[in-house]
Amino acid sequence: MKEKVILAYSGGLDTTTIIPWLLENYDYEIICCCINVGQGEEIDDLEKRAKGSGAKKLYIIDVQDEYVDEYIIPTLQADAVFEYKYLLGTATARPLIAKVLVDIAKKEKAKAICHGSTGKGNDQIRFELGIKALAPELEIIAPWRIWDIKSREESIAYCKNHGIDLPFKADKSYSRDRNIWHVSHEGLELEHPEQTPNYDHLLELSNTPEKAPDEPEHIEIEWEKGIPTKLNGEKLSSRQIIEKLNEIGGKHGVGIIDIVENRVVGMKSRGVYETPGGTILFEAHRQLEEMVLDRETLKYKRIVSVEFAELVYAAKWFSPLREALTAFVTDTQKVVSGVTKFRLYKGNIIKEGTTSPYSLYDEDIASFTTGDLYDHFDAQGFITLYGLSTKVRALKEKARSEKKSSLKKQK
Repeated sequence: MKEKVILAYSGGLDTTTIIPWLLENYDYEIICCCINVGQGEEIDDLEKRAKGSGAKKLYIIDVQDEYVDEYIIPTLQADAVFEYKYLLGTATARPLIAKVLVDIAKKEKAKAICHGSTGKGNDQIRFELGIKALAPELEIIAPWRIWDIKSREESIAYCKNHGIDLPFKADKSYSRDRNIWHVSHEGLELEHPEQTPNYDHLLELSNTPEKAPDEPEHIEIEWEKGIPTKLNGEKLSSRQIIEKLNEIGGKHGVGIIDIVENRVVGMKSRGVYETPGGTILFEAHRQLEEMVLDRETLKYKRIVSVEFAELVYAAKWFSPLREALTAFVTDTQKVVSGVTKFRLYKGNIIKEGTTSPYSLYDEDIASFTTGDLYDHFDAQGFITLYGLSTKVRALKEKARSEKKSSLKKQK
């Protein structure tokens, strides 16, 4: 009986080319696995394509709800943003895909898992660290680091030479990754940082702010323990809220970023990301947290946010530290309940009010009018003590300066 290999399969040219290549070089029984995280790819003919290329079996597994609930929501609650801008759309999906590949490998008693990531990107690391964390005994095959195929044209020729004549073209479009959370774009003019992105051909989810409606749209989100539960009064799942906000935010040109990021492998890479729904949710979540978290917790949570983002970006989702940080974040979310309101206009998210039963804002204290809980006179003693070290330092500096001046005069 042949050994089995699980292939992460999209049905595209790269993963289709891998099937005959594996048969030629490893003689494995190939089991393809298409994992749906909301990429929107056509899957109707996927089984026919996979088996026609030499695969024995195809799994099609929809994990969109799991992706949202177990990966996106914890990242949102952590306020994890990589290098100021990137909301980790690809980075959060890869560990889940790795987990499903491992589950199928165990079910099929496979010897190896194969992926189609290139040797320059982050995804090879994310897939492989996920596999190593969950099933260290499995072999990993990464054809792009082994084979001699160097271009799309060569892949098409390889397929034809092995009797696979599918309607693939020598595509010259952007390299994209799409899921329910975002769309990323790389390649073409984006490889030149001095060039302006060709947004008319680039964007898939969004209008540019210039083409957004001239009238604003008002949005209200209700939260329970850091999880969005209602949109404009309608109770929905988190997945449904993301889908609707992608549509609304995209219409108003929200959530388009152009970033040069530092890949894990050491190079800089430029990309344009569309995350309309995610951008709205991040802003709304911050809007609520600033109301309900005390100063020390909010300050420390900012530190955690940076570390969480670094871990997720760098393929450490399945790590003790990420799990520990999630435990901290989850505890902070006990009070992150309430309603956030804002309007969307020409790429902007404009706050229109926040309410929460856990609000720490007290009008009697915050008001400029003196109330029973705060006496303006008390500030004098506080400032005296709080500023004591500043005053002492200034006095010491003054004394030293006067001493130096005196010694110069004596000379």
